[in-house]
Parts: sequence; structure tokens; C-alpha cells
Amino acid sequence: MIPSVLPTYNRAPLQFVKGEGTWLIEADGRRFLDLGAGIAVNALGHAHPALVEALTTQAQALWHVSNLYEIPQQQALADKLVDNTFADTVFFTNSGTEACELAVKMARKYFYEKGQPERIEILTFDGSFHGRSSAGIAAAGSEKMTKGFGPMLPGFVHLTFGDLDGVTNAITDKTAAIMIEPVQGEGGIRPVPDAEMKALRQICDEHGLLLILDEVQCGVGRTGKLFAYEWAGITPDIMMVAKGIGGGFPLGAVLATEDAASGMTAGTHGSTYGGNPLGCAVGCAVMDHVADAEFLAEVNRKSGLLRQKLEGLVADHPEVFESVRGSGLMLGLKCVAVNIDVVNAGYDNQVITVPAADNVIRLLPPLTLTDDDIAEAVARLDKAAALVETQLATA
Repeated sequence: MIPSVLPTYNRAPLQFVKGEGTWLIEADGRRFLDLGAGIAVNALGHAHPALVEALTTQAQALWHVSNLYEIPQQQALADKLVDNTFADTVFFTNSGTEACELAVKMARKYFYEKGQPERIEILTFDGSFHGRSSAGIAAAGSEKMTKGFGPMLPGFVHLTFGDLDGVTNAITDKTAAIMIEPVQGEGGIRPVPDAEMKALRQICDEHGLLLILDEVQCGVGRTGKLFAYEWAGITPDIMMVAKGIGGGFPLGAVLATEDAASGMTAGTHGSTYGGNPLGCAVGCAVMDHVADAEFLAEVNRKSGLLRQKLEGLVADHPEVFESVRGSGLMLGLKCVAVNIDVVNAGYDNQVITVPAADNVIRLLPPLTLTDDDIAEAVARLDKAAALVETQLATA
């Protein structure tokens, strides 16, 4: 008999009932150090006082009115995002998946309005993840994502990650945009080098293409800049944001330049819940913390400390780990052992990590973790690695 919850997840046998900062408390009372943050969502940790206050205050006033009316909290959050980024305008969604849908529509509508309706193709890269909607899985193109869900939405050209010559060779008179994650998350914490980001921006400029960045996982302070594109000193035309922007409340956004958004006029897109007062009140509180220069400096300092300790962990356990990679507090441990075995050993030692492709485990802790949390995290990962070594020896 099928369970009442559709069985599309391979869930760990854990039930968390409370969160405190970087910690999750299981129903049986065990405390787990959370290095997953709900897959890079809980940017300020669990039950952050400022987010609790923002949500509670707004909940006591007004939850929802729809986008038939002006929403002051939405305007306030849009202004904060515009003031702190490349963008001129923002559309709010409930998720990264919805942000992807709009980014694709926006790029195609842009060229349609420019009198070039044939320009519908978007270049994407292997290992990418852009959500699980029809556009998102078509953009990623992997068999794991697409099998059984055909026919695929056309208009995506899949390229090899890191192959700039392949990008240039793929451009035709049908090409509209390049879409890429500055740091692949699901793909195994694979950062795009700054020089390559600059080259992609130059290719777009030379060929009149739009550059779409998917910062759903790597944005909102995760890499030590407010958004990862800043490291390369470039700006996109369209950017997808979600996860951390709501600090745990479902919230996403598409940020764009005035030119790139020029085709999206009244009636061309909409959302019932997107940009509701509750979500945007929380988003404003997140931005007030994460966009602060001192906060971001601390993210960079802590990421350096964590990475240094992880390098030592890798050296101590060569049968389990191969290397450390990533940016800021979006780090990956490339495994020699099976990554799921390492994740499960972490559960046994009450530390949470997240599996990814390329046999990697992701470390995506709250940006608010402390130096003591870092020391405890590495100690627990050390115990997890020792457990995996014991399992390998007795297999």
C-alpha cells in the first residue's frame, strides 16, 4: 500500500523536533550538529531571534493578500536586493524551481520582443541542477532527472562543464542565453573559476546573449560574498535566488537588469503566493544581517578555519576522503569511500552532511556557526571517518 506521503524521498530515519542555531534536536533528545542547514536554506541557523521576531510580528498583522495589491514588505525587500546587487528589478517566487521557470521565460521573451523569436536556445552544463519543473529538468538534461518524464521541453543545449571552446562552438543564431551555477551544488560542489566566469560574460557580450546565473544554492552570503558572481568581478543579466534568502521560510526571486526584464510586462507572469508579506518580512531580516560587510567578513574567516581543519581531516583519513573543494561555507569533501556511507556514519555520530554527485558530501552549515561549532564538527566527522574505516576493514 502506498504511504500517505508520496514516497519520492529516501529519507533518513530521523525526526527533528526543534532547532537551536547550528543544532537540531531529534525526537529522542539527541543533538545533531547541522552542517546541511536544510540544504543551504537556514543561512542564519535555526530559530534565529531576528527571523522569529520578523515572522511573528508580520503574522500578527497580515499573512496574505495576493499580488492584486501593493505589498509594502515586498517593495522593501526588492529595494534591498536592488541596492545590494546588479539588479534593477525583482520578481518574487516561492522556490528556486519557480525562479528557474521565470528566468527561462524572461530570456525567451526578451528576444521575442526584440524581433528575434527564433532565439530560444539556452546553453547549460553537465552536472547542473536547476530544479525539478519541466524547464528545470530539461535544462539539466541528466538521465536521472529526465527519465520517464518526456517529452522534454525543447530549447536547451547541454555542454561539458568547463569547456569554453564548446560554449563558443555551440552558439548559433538560435542561441538566447547561457545559464550556469557559479558553484554547482547538486553536481558535487564544483566552482566555476573566476577566469571562466569572466570569459562567459565576454562571450555573452560578444554574441549578444543573456547571462543567467543560478545562485539558488550558492547565493545569499554562502561563498563569503553576498552573491558568488561578485568574486569574478562580473554581473549577470538575470539571476535566480532562493534557499538562503528566506532563512527557512519558502522564498525565491529572479533579479534582472532593466534591459533583460524589458519583455516582462503586465500579465506576462504571476504568482499567487510569491512575495507575500510573511516571506518578504523574513527576507528583509535575512538581508539586514547577511548583506552586512562585517557579517560577510566573518563568513570568510570561518570558512578559512573550517577548510584548514578539513584539509587535516582528509590527510588523516586517506581511505575515506580524497580532497576538499568549494568556496566559503559551501564546501565539499570528495570521498574515496562511498559518500552515502560517510553521510550515514555522520548520522551515527550526530553530525549532518548532504550527499551530492561525483561522490561528494556537502558541508553547508549555517553562516552563523561559531569557532567551537567548527571544532566540534571536525571532531565528529573524524569519528565518522574512523567508523567508515572500520566498516571497510571488516567488509
